[in-house]
Amino acid sequence: MTKLTLTARRKGASEEYTPLDANSLCAQVRILSGTGMSDAPLVQEIIITAETDFEGVIRIAMPSVACTPRFFLPGFMYGTNRGEAPLVVDSKCPRLRQNGEFPASSWWMVRSDRLSHPCAFAYGDGRLTGFAASPYFVYCDNQRKPWQPGIQGEFDQYTGFGCSLQAGEIWYTLGYENAPWFFLDSHQYSPRAPLDANGFTLAKGETVAVCLHCFDIPADDERALHDVLKWVYWQYHEPPRRLLSVKETVRDIATAITLDAWLPEHHTYSGFVFDRGDHFEYNPLPSISWTNGLSAAVPMLVSSLRLKDEAMRRQALDCIDDIAHHSINRQNDLPYLIKQDGQWSNCGWWYDRQRTPGHAAYLVGQSVYLILKAYEWEARERGIEHDHWLAFAKRIIARTEKSRNADGEYPYILSEKTGAGVEYDSFSGAWCMAAAAYYSFLTGDRMYMDGLLHSEGWYHDAYVRHQECYGGPLDIDKNIDSEGILAYIRAVRYLHEITDEAYLLDHLRDALYYEYTFKFCYNSPIQVPPLGTIGWSSCGGSITSVTNPHIHPMSSSVMDEMSYFLSKQEDVYIRSRLEDTLLWSCQCHNTIDREYGYGRKGWMSERFCHSEGLVKERYPDGTLASTWFALMPWACGSILEGLTGEMWPEDVKENGEVSAL
Repeated sequence: MTKLTLTARRKGASEEYTPLDANSLCAQVRILSGTGMSDAPLVQEIIITAETDFEGVIRIAMPSVACTPRFFLPGFMYGTNRGEAPLVVDSKCPRLRQNGEFPASSWWMVRSDRLSHPCAFAYGDGRLTGFAASPYFVYCDNQRKPWQPGIQGEFDQYTGFGCSLQAGEIWYTLGYENAPWFFLDSHQYSPRAPLDANGFTLAKGETVAVCLHCFDIPADDERALHDVLKWVYWQYHEPPRRLLSVKETVRDIATAITLDAWLPEHHTYSGFVFDRGDHFEYNPLPSISWTNGLSAAVPMLVSSLRLKDEAMRRQALDCIDDIAHHSINRQNDLPYLIKQDGQWSNCGWWYDRQRTPGHAAYLVGQSVYLILKAYEWEARERGIEHDHWLAFAKRIIARTEKSRNADGEYPYILSEKTGAGVEYDSFSGAWCMAAAAYYSFLTGDRMYMDGLLHSEGWYHDAYVRHQECYGGPLDIDKNIDSEGILAYIRAVRYLHEITDEAYLLDHLRDALYYEYTFKFCYNSPIQVPPLGTIGWSSCGGSITSVTNPHIHPMSSSVMDEMSYFLSKQEDVYIRSRLEDTLLWSCQCHNTIDREYGYGRKGWMSERFCHSEGLVKERYPDGTLASTWFALMPWACGSILEGLTGEMWPEDVKENGEVSAL
């Protein structure tokens, strides 16, 4: 195990980190236990003493054994965050590049809660090295202590994590910096701020002790990350709070959408609903899926079938039928992506962020997958086969199956004139693979299987194996995200269900494990209301991407796929993650009017700000809020999709524990 290096930076001094003795600090490092393996990390205790009063940041560095390491700070840094890709893009995020200009840097530091797990790792030359350490300090028994599960105390101070390509190091800090830049979001950022409340204080003679759980393991590829993340998960895991049952949650959310979000003249739901006290204000935000349309309507249809609510079902059917009957572009047999003022087109709210015009595969594939889900549920629960829905799906899949390139990858964008692929290099097209796999499963038609299996292998080897899935949603300029993998998870589930090939179950596990790198393992001590005041839990929620630093509910939609894996193979890690996701999903909406500072009972937005990122909404008095003050049916749809499948009450105990998997 390589030696740790300690440096510090005093408040008001140079921005450079200098040796401890230059800052009137001294340290003692001792090994307490362990070997450095994934099941027994080497525990190093660092005891720091101040010789004079100190305020600033103390940095503990671990060098990587790799010549050119790839870094993994879960939820924040994956490899280099595509530092080798072009930097002049609309949506910006921290990237690593040896000699890069903004938004690239050769090093990054960030507050601990920007990560989903309190750890940092470096991979390369056949090894994975790194450490886990406490994400914050608390006052307990009149002492300042690093937090760990079981320690109860008053919140004191966040810690920090970082990495340096130039030095080949990963960092842990007492106190923290957001440096060299702080990203509020992908369009609002600011240079490194002076040390202030983010500094760590030690009085003369005061001592503080922290432990680093250090790893050094052999690694065939980047998936070795999961061997150590499992340990980190169990070490720091806190389950989400238990609030409502599955049925109560579904009824609250679905009823609110039915009553407050339906726009009959548009045959769809409003993308946003704002409560202005004496009236509602609507922003339709039209799209056939992703942020509206089928992403809301299909989960609402399934909810209506579960709740036996016919009025709810009629609304959902109206939306689905409108898309199935009218959205097809006759030039290429692909669906147009929005309808606005009675006109169908591909010019959605994301359009000007695309580098290439055309049909976005993300929405094309997702819309087909969702309409197939509606078809299956109506046939199963009501005995009604909506043949035009199946014909809609078949027609589009016939076109998208011709669009793969020689690698087997589906396009990012398809031509509006011919349907040919005009841009690739992204995970977006995995939704086309998911749609075709689902179609093959439902109909028994195996004509696409050879191509699907080839594509699945390509996505796994090119993206999943390297823990670098980028280019899912259209609003982040092909940065790394947690959304695209949700399509791949669905695709692999159905390919395995068709073939029963063992390697596909392994690939499903790999994909779930990748998604879990974005999923919080503990409950972050959020300081901003309403999340910081109502008891909301971060554990079980997934960070959206390295670009959009908030938790959104989309990962809740693949609870069925987790359940499917467990029906084939036991995995206590996946089982616990499933339970986290279930409990998290049942505590994110208003259980009473204005519980989250806005809206009616059942309302929920997409935005849960677990850190400083995206904290932009304000209460009427001007103070900041840690959520978005709007009902957003597509976001609710992700919760509904997850809870109305295998997680429905026949399979769930009253206390929320998964019981029948």
